[in-house]
Amino acid sequence: MSEVPESGVRPGRRPLWIVVALLLLGAVALWSASGITWDASADRSGADVVPALTPLALLCLAAIAAVVALSGWVRRVLGVVVLLAGAAAAFQGVDADGPVIGRGLVSAGAFLVVAAGVLLVLRGSSMPRLGGGYQTPGAAKRATDPERELWNALERGDDPTERD
Repeated sequence: MSEVPESGVRPGRRPLWIVVALLLLGAVALWSASGITWDASADRSGADVVPALTPLALLCLAAIAAVVALSGWVRRVLGVVVLLAGAAAAFQGVDADGPVIGRGLVSAGAFLVVAAGVLLVLRGSSMPRLGGGYQTPGAAKRATDPERELWNALERGDDPTERD
């Protein structure tokens, strides 16, 4: 039986939730940067100065759903896309004329998105997938470990102590 640390979180699950948190925080930072006023004299928001901020924030939110649903090499490809999106956000933030706060939010968001992309590229294939532990009854494979068989029976709702 696999060992679960005292925290109750399996080691493979932790990077998944870190990636989700990084993408969510990155999206919030990019979205916030697009909403604040960058040029008070012209009353221009961050979305006016850097139009790519809102689409990049939406891409980060969509990537959260994709990270949870995908697995294997496809998740690594998603990591490359997220990494490139973070690099694009960083370039947009450095290249834009605006207040320090606005560029700081863009840089922070870009850093978070790049970190999520790197984590996905490096560890994406080993992270669990949504519903990855569940199978249809017809597709369930017979476990070789008798103790694991008992746990699988309990998960299906069967009573493993009943004798035929």
